[in-house]
Amino acid sequence: MASAIMSVLIGLSLTRTSEQLSGSCDFEKDYSKCGYIQDGSDDFDWIQRKSGDSRAEYAGLPEGAFMFVTSDARTGGKAARLNTPILRENDTHCIDFDYTLWSDRRGRLGPGVLAIFALVDRQLLGGPVWRTTIGPTHGWAKAEIAVSTFWPSGYQIIFEAAVEGAGEGYIAIKNIQVLSYPCTKSPHFLRLGNVEVNAGQNASFQCIATGRNIPGSKLTLQRSNGDIIPVESITIMSRRRFAASFKLVATRKADVDGYRCVTRSSSGAGVSNFAKLIVRESPVPVAPPQLLGVGATYLWISLNANSIVGEGPIVLKEVEYRMPAGSWAEIHPVDTATYKLWQLDPDSEYEIRVRLTRPGEGGLGQPGPMLLARTKCAEPTRGPSFLEVFNVQPRQISIEWEPPAYNITRCFSHNITIYYRYKQSGNHNHEPVEVSLNEAWSRDGEETPVHTLRDLPPFTNVTVYLLLSNTVGQRQSDEVVAQTDEDVPGPVPLHSLKAQTWEDKMQLQWSEPHHCNGLITLYEVSYQGQRSFDENFDVAGDSGTVYKRGSERQHEFVGLHPGTLYAFTLGARTSRGIGPRVTVHFSTNISAPSMPNYDVEHPLEETDTTLTVLLKPAAARGAPIRAYQLVVVELPQDARHRRSPEPPACFSNPKSFDSSQGDDKPRHYIAAELPPSMLSSPRSFIIGDNETYGGFWNAPLDPQKSYAVYVQAMSSAGGETKIDCVRVATKGFAESTLSTEPADPQSRAKHTPRVVGIVAGTLLLVVILLALALFLKRRRSIHSYSHYL
Repeated sequence: MASAIMSVLIGLSLTRTSEQLSGSCDFEKDYSKCGYIQDGSDDFDWIQRKSGDSRAEYAGLPEGAFMFVTSDARTGGKAARLNTPILRENDTHCIDFDYTLWSDRRGRLGPGVLAIFALVDRQLLGGPVWRTTIGPTHGWAKAEIAVSTFWPSGYQIIFEAAVEGAGEGYIAIKNIQVLSYPCTKSPHFLRLGNVEVNAGQNASFQCIATGRNIPGSKLTLQRSNGDIIPVESITIMSRRRFAASFKLVATRKADVDGYRCVTRSSSGAGVSNFAKLIVRESPVPVAPPQLLGVGATYLWISLNANSIVGEGPIVLKEVEYRMPAGSWAEIHPVDTATYKLWQLDPDSEYEIRVRLTRPGEGGLGQPGPMLLARTKCAEPTRGPSFLEVFNVQPRQISIEWEPPAYNITRCFSHNITIYYRYKQSGNHNHEPVEVSLNEAWSRDGEETPVHTLRDLPPFTNVTVYLLLSNTVGQRQSDEVVAQTDEDVPGPVPLHSLKAQTWEDKMQLQWSEPHHCNGLITLYEVSYQGQRSFDENFDVAGDSGTVYKRGSERQHEFVGLHPGTLYAFTLGARTSRGIGPRVTVHFSTNISAPSMPNYDVEHPLEETDTTLTVLLKPAAARGAPIRAYQLVVVELPQDARHRRSPEPPACFSNPKSFDSSQGDDKPRHYIAAELPPSMLSSPRSFIIGDNETYGGFWNAPLDPQKSYAVYVQAMSSAGGETKIDCVRVATKGFAESTLSTEPADPQSRAKHTPRVVGIVAGTLLLVVILLALALFLKRRRSIHSYSHYL
């Protein structure tokens, strides 16, 4: 087998000789002289036979000059290739040749396959443009190849004989002619142009041929790697012209190659030039857009489209944006390097991509990397609406409102704050109370937000409003005013309870509660005796209750017992009930003892210096009697002619005989102070017996003076002393008395009664005393009055 490859291609001359062009060969001379070469990549070589050459080893060969291969002793599938010189078509020409296939096997089985290839520019081979397997043939047959490869491209025709290696046989070719005119049976193709499409688009090739479309011929689009694309449609344009259309669906970069039209029949083949399928990748940005500025309703971006993958030129830039969870997307054409997206939703995320487009259908590239950006919050458009109050109770109210929609809050992160204020009676405005709500509670499964304001004062106007706020601003709702229900009132202020006391009555005053919690309808006041200085008084039975109208805040309790501690309980009432009661204690004043009646005109016994009187026990009233005092009052000298004056009051300032010497007239002194035990029953007592009682000297009376004798009882309790007194006797002076000087204090122990013997004086004194006694009997009275210490 010849393996040498010719270094210089022969037959490039376009000079025509007898209408045969370079590449024609009758094989009468060495095939290399025609420019033919054995293919160095085949399995074995073609064999040349010249006219007159007869070799017995190739029995059955026809006469003449030709090239052949035999199938005997060949491995099946092995092939030999014979290449023509490089041909360049400057005008229409046709290649025809004679071929024969012979085998000693019976039937129609041939020795192998004869195939014709057209190698273009030593690079694009493609599949066979014509092949035959029929055989054996009877004699020589003719075939023609119409090659349409245009200047300056060059091509080579390759004759390939593939034998089957079964028995004797041969494949032979001869008389190869490159003619300067068109083939008669195989059509010639016009130049097939390159097709450029964008990736993913369908590519269409249209092959236009001159000549007849022979019935039974097979028309295909052949790729340089040998793949076959079937014809989609054939259009007969005229008697000698037709067009065939081929479609490549959804082209990719892998489809980029050379494609040519091939039509073949039993008599030959027509083959076009290789046209390129160019598949352009649409441009895609390498990096996401850049964020230049952010607002509540806009995002300002840089397209960042200078670096791309794919191919240009870029004829259109577009910005595509959408919300991540949205079902919509907007696309804006952009002719600048930066772009501002307007009318966006506040506080919302957006996915932003850039799309680039190159020329041609399907030139739009995929969106580039994503920029995830978020707009800022915007100030709320208004405050919450439809604020209403329900479930009003004494100390709480519930409110509800319409939940603000996003178009009002304009920020997903927002807060609703409840403000409420109230003014209680007598107080300044309560400072607004702030209640921040990060979430709303639902009532009965509804979506309406509700909230309960607690610890409110009853019967009070409460002003409520809501404040909707976000990071940018805030909006207030309308105010609503609601009055809480009445409740039981609070306690009456303890410090406001004041009492004005007497011996048997008491006036109580109070103020209204600090927290009325409604309209006070009445006050309930009760009293109960607790203890008394009077041991004989039953305090348990001394009680009562009174009711006062809400406008009255005082009451006078009468019929009380002197010297008794009372508990006063007071509570205010509204329509909701009575409030907490408060209790205070006040005591009635003690009362002076009650003195018995005395017959002052008739002392038990009378001398010049003494006077015997009957003393009776007094009745205690509210306090025990501490002592009895006998008070001697000197009467004026003219008292024998007129009624003795009444004392202005009892004697609250006890004075002894000595300490009363310088007193103003009428002079009085304490003659004796007796304990209550000495007067538990009526008894007599001598005034002027010159003895000492309770630290007081009972001095003898002066006969020259007139006296009135009083007995007074003193009651003391709780730092208070009360006195009551009564006159028990009166003594006139004796005119016949020998001495008119008062008693000498130094002679108290040696004092003896004087004897007065003047009869006339005694009789006159008796007459005067009898007259005075009659007068006083008609005007008898008891003097008693109280004194506060």
